[in-house]
Amino acid sequence: MSGKRKRVVLTIKDKLDIIKKLEDGGSSKQLAVIYGIGETTVRDIRKNKEKIITYASSSDSTSLLAKRKSMKPSMYEELDRAMLEWFNQQRAKGNPVSGPICAKRAEFFFYALGMDGDFNPSAGWLTRFKQRHSIREINIRNERVHGDETAVEDFCNNFRDFIERENLQPEQIYNADETGLFWKCLPSRTSVIKGKCTVSGHKSIEERVTVMCCANATGLHKLKLCVVGKARKPRSFKSTDTSNLPVSYFSQKGAWMDLSIFRQWFDKIFVPQVREHLRSKGLQEKAVLLLDNSPTHPNENVLRSDDGQIFAKYLPPNVASLIQPSDQGVIATMKRNYRAGLLQNNLEEGNDLKSFWKKLTLLDALYEIAMAWNLVKPVTISRAWKKILPTIEEKEGLDFDEEDISVAAVATILQHTKGLENVTTENIEKWLEVDSTEPGYEVLSDSEIIRRAQGQTDESSENEEEEIELIPERHVNHAAALQWTENLLDYLEQQGDMILPDRLVIRKLRATIRNKQKMTNSSQ
Repeated sequence: MSGKRKRVVLTIKDKLDIIKKLEDGGSSKQLAVIYGIGETTVRDIRKNKEKIITYASSSDSTSLLAKRKSMKPSMYEELDRAMLEWFNQQRAKGNPVSGPICAKRAEFFFYALGMDGDFNPSAGWLTRFKQRHSIREINIRNERVHGDETAVEDFCNNFRDFIERENLQPEQIYNADETGLFWKCLPSRTSVIKGKCTVSGHKSIEERVTVMCCANATGLHKLKLCVVGKARKPRSFKSTDTSNLPVSYFSQKGAWMDLSIFRQWFDKIFVPQVREHLRSKGLQEKAVLLLDNSPTHPNENVLRSDDGQIFAKYLPPNVASLIQPSDQGVIATMKRNYRAGLLQNNLEEGNDLKSFWKKLTLLDALYEIAMAWNLVKPVTISRAWKKILPTIEEKEGLDFDEEDISVAAVATILQHTKGLENVTTENIEKWLEVDSTEPGYEVLSDSEIIRRAQGQTDESSENEEEEIELIPERHVNHAAALQWTENLLDYLEQQGDMILPDRLVIRKLRATIRNKQKMTNSSQ
């Protein structure tokens, strides 16, 4: 007769490992045996997955999570949630945070939340707050000019020592960063308003997505853009399979990046694509992803491949804006390419801008964004790493003048755009920079932090998304696609000004559709 099973108390890190194994197809029974626990415990971990991941993502320390065995709640849970949200936002911005500042903020939230009793934000309370969320250090200093320059130098030296110890080459070093993009924002003769762009006297509704760029330090491996929109299946997608889009598309009710989406992207897109790229280069499947302290970036405890060889490392809050590679012209170049591409498409189609703007869909924008990212040269990306890796070799010529879309180039296009011939260079510059400081994460005001801490949500956003999604899909069969292709080829043959490569592309597409049709018929 077997003895009674010894009671095992799992650490937070153990629970994260179990969650990852469950997501990879592991069974509750197998994991129960491996960890010496009951199947009920494994099922409870699965049930509380998001809570555990959120808790771990707010932690500052891997070692503390390897020791901590419970997520002991505060007696003031709403206050704890508000303070953690506020603290993460301050850290992302690089704002100075000290013990006294935290205490003063805690007292404000306590009374703003309408909590009962007396509250003393003492040193003891602050210590327990740090322990509950595995925060190593509460003092974030943001000493401008001299302080930041010293911090930059310290980080760069430490990072170079790190990659030397880990034997990492530039090909194995990545950076990712999010930004907001007003995809339907067009220039005006008068002004550009953030979120609402005046077009010949008409105002558009706000059309915004979050876009995340990710590439390695050589610029030779650019992952597909990650785009977060509001709806799971926007109207313009129709029957389009999202896996066939030129970007990795996710949805969130406010079109913001969040912890869950970022973790999915890391596990399902970043890690596999990096492995494939490094194999193609004959390099060890080992890489580091350099990130800033956005509240939507999970902790390094969560962002790690199963074998621990692909992982995240974080920039200090007070240096991220100064040296993060994506912020050194990479994202700006992508956005300028996108906006210049929109104008060029309008010019080629011969539309007036108002008509073009009305017809522009999110699907159109995603293809244009993907093209804009493809046009960002490796030299632009490798040059953006110069502050961190000054010895990195540039893989292309140093023809920088042609790299950026200039205001003069946009002005030239606008001269041929009906209704916008006289847009000033000042307004062009404002348009090109309209979302230059737009973050990829949701920045909450004090009142919004309080509402979220109390569990209140914005129901209107959710209802709007459901309304958008209730659109029947249209299936196009092989025969219909083939007929349309034949018609398009007939049209092109009749046009004397159509160049041969255009016709060859359509002929190749026709051959592909015919093969698909034959395979379908033969399998029936």
